[in-house]
Amino acid sequence: MNRFMASYLRRLGIRLGFERDWYLYLVAALIGLFMGIAAVLFIWPLRQSEFIADNLQDSPNIFWFILFGPSIGGLITGILIAWLKHEGVGPGVTSVIYAVQRKKGRLSFRIGLRKWLASTATIASGGSAGAEGPIVTIGAVVGSNLSRLLGTGSQHTGTLLGCGAAAGLASVFNAPIAGIFFVMELLLRDFSLKTFTPIVIAAVVSSATTQGLLGDAALFDVGDNFFNEGLQFSIMQIPVYLVLGLACGLLGAAFIKTLDFTERAFVATKLPIMARPLLGAIILGLIGITAYWLSSSNAFPEFYGNGYPNIKHLLDTATYLTNSDTGKLHDAMPFVSGLIMLALVKLVATSVTVGSGGAGGLFAPSLLIGAATGGCIGFIVHSFGWFPGTSPAYFALVGMAALVAATTHAPLTAILIVYEVTQSYEVILPLMFAAVVGTVVSRFVSRDSVYTFKLSRLGVRMGAMSDLTVLRRLTTQDVELKIAPVVHEYDSAQKLLTLMEQTGTSDFIVTNDSGHYLGMVVSDDFREALVYRESIPLLQVSELTRNDLPTISLEETLDMVLDKFSRSDVHSLVVLDEKDKITGLITRSRLMARYQKALNADVDQ
Repeated sequence: MNRFMASYLRRLGIRLGFERDWYLYLVAALIGLFMGIAAVLFIWPLRQSEFIADNLQDSPNIFWFILFGPSIGGLITGILIAWLKHEGVGPGVTSVIYAVQRKKGRLSFRIGLRKWLASTATIASGGSAGAEGPIVTIGAVVGSNLSRLLGTGSQHTGTLLGCGAAAGLASVFNAPIAGIFFVMELLLRDFSLKTFTPIVIAAVVSSATTQGLLGDAALFDVGDNFFNEGLQFSIMQIPVYLVLGLACGLLGAAFIKTLDFTERAFVATKLPIMARPLLGAIILGLIGITAYWLSSSNAFPEFYGNGYPNIKHLLDTATYLTNSDTGKLHDAMPFVSGLIMLALVKLVATSVTVGSGGAGGLFAPSLLIGAATGGCIGFIVHSFGWFPGTSPAYFALVGMAALVAATTHAPLTAILIVYEVTQSYEVILPLMFAAVVGTVVSRFVSRDSVYTFKLSRLGVRMGAMSDLTVLRRLTTQDVELKIAPVVHEYDSAQKLLTLMEQTGTSDFIVTNDSGHYLGMVVSDDFREALVYRESIPLLQVSELTRNDLPTISLEETLDMVLDKFSRSDVHSLVVLDEKDKITGLITRSRLMARYQKALNADVDQ
C-alpha cells in the first residue's frame, strides 16, 4: 500500500513538473501546514493551565495545588511511559538526534504520541519544563513517518524529519529562522542546499499558519515599547557582557552536569521506570511548598511550569524599579538574591523534573535561568550608575541567548531565537558576543551539551564536518558487497593458495562445521605465510585465522563502518545479516567509492 501511494505521488509530481527531488518542496509545505495546526493544539492546553493558575492566585486551596499538582502530572506521565513504550534513548531531542545519527532518521509514532500527552501532563501540572522540545520531537516524528509512508528513501528521511522539527519550533516561538538553524546546527548538522530549501519552506509555512490562527507569538514576546529608550551598545559595555557570558557559560555547564547527575541518581534508585516521574514530581512539590512558605505572596512558585510569564516579567523594565517616573531601583540585596535563587532553583527543579523521566523541553528553563542571570547582572550594573541609557531588562534578554547557547552548544540558534522574538537589530551585537562567550566557557567545562551527554555514554560522537552527514545517511546496504571465498577452519592452507590463484583475492572467510562465521584470513597474514611457501601444505586455515576482527551489519551507517576499519587496519570486513548469516565482504575501496559518489550527487543537486 505504501509503495503504491509513493509511486502514485511520484507520477503525479512528474506530471505537475516536480522532477527529481522537487516533490520534497510540496511535502515540506504540507508538513509546515500540519505542524502549524498541531502547534496550536499543543499550546492551547498549556495556555489554559496558565489561565487557571492565574485564577487560583490568592485562593485558600493554592497550598494543595502547589504540593500535589506536580504529583498528579508525574503519575499520569508514569502511566503513559508504561503504556506507550518506545525505543527512544532519552529526552525527546536526544532521541531525535540518536535517530538521525544511528537509525537513518526512523522514529516510532509512539515517541511523538507519548511526548505530546506526557509533556502536556507534566507542564500543565506545574512540572518545570518547556514546550519547545516536545513540539520539535512531535514534528520530527511526523516528518520521519511521512517519509516512510511515501517511501522517499533513507537519504530524504533526515530532510523530512528536519522539516517537521523546524516547523514545530518555528511555530511555538514564532521564529522560523531560529527553527531552521536549530535543525541544521543541532539535529542534522547539514547545511547543504538540498536539505536547507525544504526545511525553510516547512518553517515559513508553519510559522505563518500559527500566526494566522493565534494572531500573535505562540508562547511569548516582548512589548512594542521594549526598545523605546534605545539600546546604546558601545565598546565600553563589552566587559559587562563578557562577565555575563562567563556567568551564563558556567551556569549552563552546571545545568548540564546537574541534569546528568539527577538522571543517574533516579536510575540508581532501581525504581520501575514508570515510578520515577512520580518521585521527581513529589520532590518538586516539596521544593515548591518550601518556596511558598518562605515567600510573602500567595501565588504559585515562579519556577513551576514553562516559566514564560516570569520571562515576560523579567523583560519588563518596570520590574526593576520601585518608581517608573523617577527610575529608582529596588533595594539591591533582596532583589539580587531573589534573582539568584530563582535561577538556581529553576535549574534544580528542571533537573529533577526531566531527570526523573518527566516530559518536557529544556529551552524554556534555559531562557528563564538566563533571563534571571542577565537581570541580576544588569541590576548590579545599574546600581552602580553605569550605562544609564540601557535597562536591566536588556541584560536579561542577552542572558537568555547566552544561557541557551551554553546549554545547547548552539550559539547561532540561541542568537536567532532571542533576536526573532524581539525583532530588533539593536540587540544583535551583545547577543552575539555573550552567546559565543557562553558557548566557549560551557564547552571548556562540559564537552557535551544538554542534549548529547547521554549520547556520549552510548558511544555516539557528534562530528563537526558537514560532509560527515553523507556517511551517516548511507548504510552497508548502499555499498556493493564483494563475494569472498569461504573456507573451513580445518582446511589446508594450500586451498587458500589455490583459491587466490583462481579468484585473485587474498581475503578469506572462515567458518565451522555448521557454516557459522569464525573469523578471516586477511591478505597481509597470508602473504607473510607465503614467504615460507614450502610450509603452506603443512598449515591449517585455523592457524592463520584472525577471530578478533569486528563484523558489520546491514543496518550500520558508513561512519561506524569506517571507524571499525580504522581500528582494525584491514582491507575487508565481513557483513552479517540479522540472523548472523554471511552476506559478503565490504572493502575500504568500495566504501570510499560509494562515499565519493554520494558527495558528487550532492554537488550535482
